[in-house]
Amino acid sequence: MLIISEQEARALVSVEDAIAAVEQCFAAMAAQEARNYPVVREGVGYQDAVFGVKAGCDSSAPILGLKAGGYWPHNMGKGLSNHQSSTLLFDADTGRACALVSANYLTGVRTGAASAIATKHLSRPDSSVLGIIGAGAQSQYQLRATLAVRAIRRVHAWNRSAENLTAFGRIVEQLGLEFVPESGAQAVAAHADILITVTPSQKALVEKSWVRPGTHINAMGADTRGKQELDPALVATAALFVDETAQAISIGECQHAYDAGLITDRSFRGSIGAVIEGLCDGRRTADEITLFDGTGVALQDLAVADLAVRAAAKRGLGSNVDY
Repeated sequence: MLIISEQEARALVSVEDAIAAVEQCFAAMAAQEARNYPVVREGVGYQDAVFGVKAGCDSSAPILGLKAGGYWPHNMGKGLSNHQSSTLLFDADTGRACALVSANYLTGVRTGAASAIATKHLSRPDSSVLGIIGAGAQSQYQLRATLAVRAIRRVHAWNRSAENLTAFGRIVEQLGLEFVPESGAQAVAAHADILITVTPSQKALVEKSWVRPGTHINAMGADTRGKQELDPALVATAALFVDETAQAISIGECQHAYDAGLITDRSFRGSIGAVIEGLCDGRRTADEITLFDGTGVALQDLAVADLAVRAAAKRGLGSNVDY
């Protein structure tokens, strides 16, 4: 078995590599060559932690495996990140476990990649102002991935923590962009061509009336029952795209509009994979508000883990152990 450490994973997979790999897996999902299995996500009952398992198989690759991990809210005081996860890959021909890959960085970069893919296919090509609501650890992945697909010149951002917002602003400015810290989410939405929400919020942060015509929204924070970042009325009136419909209506941003009867299974224009494959329309007009509900699917995790394994083999990295 090949074991890839967190440090090695960071060195092996770039933002650009992740975007290409995740885009390919979304296309395979749309072509029904890849499938995510039902998600397990539960409160642990210890250390206020939430633990989950996501699994799936891309038969076109082939890639088979699972990612296990979750959220430990007290880790920062222990010198660890709150999000902890690992990916286990299996040989699709034999079922034998073949690689264990540290997935903290890879989870961040694959989430940024999914958002960037939606931005690439759904936002207006001339979009140049990025708005980010939430300036935690995921915000820099979102920023760097967006820069890989759009010529951003200015970033507006808001976060409840002034310290986090300031730290994020330094990253923005180091990348040569103008940074505008805002005092609230409404001001961010008012300026954004591309709006990304990436928070653990459990109530709406963005109202329908705040969003300008032509805005593209990536709702990336909701991945658990109860999480919410957007006004359900906004969700109901936007052109809706998902990574996977079943997850969007059960644990994603769309769960609230769906539960309220504001949208149905027929309200979705399609998956982002279907847009990539040309199976459904993306943005139809310059004034349309498009919304991608990114819940995070197993195949994203497997795609970047497999990418790390293949790169490690070429570069002689990772540790091989008898298993």
